[in-house]
Amino acid sequence: MKVNEPLNSPKTSNPQTYEIASNGSSPPSEGLSSGVKNPTEPVLSPKRQMAWRVAPTLAVSFKYAWAGLSYTFQTQRNFRIHVFIGALAIGLSVFLHLKSVEIAVIGLTCGLVLVMELLNTAIESVVDLTVKQTYHELAKIAKDCAAGAVLISAMASVLVAGLLILPPLFSMIYLSAIN
Repeated sequence: MKVNEPLNSPKTSNPQTYEIASNGSSPPSEGLSSGVKNPTEPVLSPKRQMAWRVAPTLAVSFKYAWAGLSYTFQTQRNFRIHVFIGALAIGLSVFLHLKSVEIAVIGLTCGLVLVMELLNTAIESVVDLTVKQTYHELAKIAKDCAAGAVLISAMASVLVAGLLILPPLFSMIYLSAIN
């Protein structure tokens, strides 16, 4: 696969291209068709220079996924809030002896919120990488839309959990108040 020179490079009659091996067998500096040094090498640490390559094993793939979850949990306050509220909702549904299907529905909606929060974090990171420290209206739109998706999924999750948890919770409170 060939990738054209970055857009901000000087235009020449013979645009330089970088050859990227589809199997990930050669490092970025070895795959250059014109002998030009890869412009990302000075920017990236040696540990992350090969981050663009496909993970060689399933264990490495899981390691990368765990790194993404860890990063999001450590840096995103809303993700931690969603994890706590989701665990509380699932714990409360187990405590109230809801049906397995109802617990699964609550778990799936909570999982959807966490997935949306992970995607929101990824989109925000890519937008920040692209626009650097400058303001761009399209960057604002992308970030706002991603945050809106999280909000809608969170509202749907609250609605689902409320419909499934509140009736048995209120009847338990009512029965304990009578006795």
